[in-house]
Amino acid sequence: MANRPEPSAILEVLHPITWFPPMWAFACGVVSSGASIVENWLLLLAGVILAGPLLCATSQVVNDWYDRDVDAINEPNRPIPSGRIPGNWGFKLSIIWTLMSLLLALVLGPWVFGATVVGLALAWAYSAPPLRLKQNGWFGNAAVGFSYESLAWITGAAVMIGGAMPDWRILALAFLYGLGAHGIMTLNDFKAIEGDQQMGVRTLPVQLGVRGAAWAACIVMIVPQLVVVGLLFSWMQPVHAAAVAALVMVQITLMFRFLEDPIARATWLSALGVTVYVSGMMVSAFAARAVITAVS
Repeated sequence: MANRPEPSAILEVLHPITWFPPMWAFACGVVSSGASIVENWLLLLAGVILAGPLLCATSQVVNDWYDRDVDAINEPNRPIPSGRIPGNWGFKLSIIWTLMSLLLALVLGPWVFGATVVGLALAWAYSAPPLRLKQNGWFGNAAVGFSYESLAWITGAAVMIGGAMPDWRILALAFLYGLGAHGIMTLNDFKAIEGDQQMGVRTLPVQLGVRGAAWAACIVMIVPQLVVVGLLFSWMQPVHAAAVAALVMVQITLMFRFLEDPIARATWLSALGVTVYVSGMMVSAFAARAVITAVS
């Protein structure tokens, strides 16, 4: 057995495919900030690296390290249980990526650093004992939703305005879309109900049953977006508000079909509905940008 992990195993445990959601939310923050993207492209590049390859990757390797015993049973070919990442290298990588995230965040300003500290704390609390928030669907899904959407959005805006506190409108949108992401995370729990019951993981489908969790996921996704629509109208952005409202109606239509058979259609809703959801995020970001640039 090798004493050090191979680069391919390290890349696998960092799960690049999961980097998209926080990078998209970061891009929403960049757009909503009102700052010139062309003039701040270096900050944009640094922020994208922070949101995806550093912060999100940290959460992934931390999760794989603390799930190694369960993965040894369910997915023995993954890098850590298979030995392709030997010894305690999974923990070492968790520490290395945490420190790299903090270092880059420190360079990008106090609000970026603060958001990064909170994001890292949630990443560790989600997977590591004694908190291990992932054991309860209410807490674990909230931690992921706010980390991947709210904090990434706030970080994107803060990076573009020199590390200062973003406008309250940006904070409101980031919070609401992070809250809605709780429902998105619940959709991912329908595929492993039996295993979660056996392992004592109290996801919402385990706690509320299939039907109750399905309704909870839909409500938690839709209500924050309806609040966003109201905010956009109040900010005198009727076109953007109408666009988000139309996207919400598309999601509701998809959800009626999902509710007919939640287990069979959770992945289907996650693929289609989430695409529509994140489209609304960007529309809202452009609405905030229009308001902020108009008053500045």
